[in-house]
Amino acid sequence: MSNPTLPTHSPESRALVLGSTSPYRRELLARLRIPFVTASPGVDETPHIGETPQQLALRLALAKAQAVALQFPQAVVIGSDQVADLDGEPLGKPGQHDRAVAQLRRMRGQLVIFQTAVSVVCLASQFEETQLAQVKVRFRNLSDAEIEAYLRAEEPYDCAGSAKSEGLGIALLDSIDNDDPTALVGLPLIRTCQMIRAAGVRIL
Repeated sequence: MSNPTLPTHSPESRALVLGSTSPYRRELLARLRIPFVTASPGVDETPHIGETPQQLALRLALAKAQAVALQFPQAVVIGSDQVADLDGEPLGKPGQHDRAVAQLRRMRGQLVIFQTAVSVVCLASQFEETQLAQVKVRFRNLSDAEIEAYLRAEEPYDCAGSAKSEGLGIALLDSIDNDDPTALVGLPLIRTCQMIRAAGVRIL
């Protein structure tokens, strides 16, 4: 399959590529009103033995950006990954209903840290930077009936920790503590803006 055509950009700004097929990250990046294309990084997301959730998120974000940068060496490439961290154990995307039920039962009444890493890579300028945004989320003491009702309504099986906070999932929570409100959705835009500016992308 051929690579997508890079968006037209000015001489003062490099082209931008999002190394992700996530509709949530695509919608977030579109808020910046910068032309960009998306590309699948095709990275194996299996955790390494003994890897912490933070280490996993950082490694995968960089691996995704590097993989896509090989396809677009002149462009600035964004890679991102999110891992739900429950007492040091990574909780990934459940993929199916019964796994989502098990995840939410474990998280009820608990503090879960969503580790969201973002990497920016440009091979042409040898730019590479990775940052981590942590979001501390306190879940309500959910009943089994509430968990079932939420999952049937939202079907968040492609979300880390089964929690889609930008939708009905907000009703699962007691509190959210973070310094970037977009991080929980999957792409911390404050950090992303800082890095793509440094890499040569003009935003405003």
